[in-house]
Amino acid sequence: MIAVTVIRHPKERLDKCTLEPLRNRPDLVFYKARPGFKFDATGHILLALGSPPLSPEDAGNPIVLLDCTWRLLPQLEACLEGTPMRRSMPVDVSTAYPRKSKNFKDPPGGLASVEALYLAKRIMGEEDPTLLDGYRWKESFLAGLTAL
Repeated sequence: MIAVTVIRHPKERLDKCTLEPLRNRPDLVFYKARPGFKFDATGHILLALGSPPLSPEDAGNPIVLLDCTWRLLPQLEACLEGTPMRRSMPVDVSTAYPRKSKNFKDPPGGLASVEALYLAKRIMGEEDPTLLDGYRWKESFLAGLTAL
């Protein structure tokens, strides 16, 4: 089983958080990145846009997932220490999450946190559709994965 650490920005709204339904799962560890929080991400896969693509060869490595809005991502990345292995999702996968920001444009290729987690584990050889059980846009997201 792939170990997953979720680091959540303190301003992340839990009512909109796609990972919140997974909080009590034993295979996920959640941290809130309060001031001064640090996490050694050495040896972890860090999902990051513009990085080499995630592949089955990455299997066996733990994942660290940063959970926040795109605007706050640099603040959350600052809490990471060490040398994570940066990987990106396939460019032909789109989010099903309906984004609505009046002040900030989301980057193309970005996925909702639960979508990224599900797809990362799938690519690394661990198919776990239960990750999407509490996700409102599950069917739309899975329908978009038919090409993979």
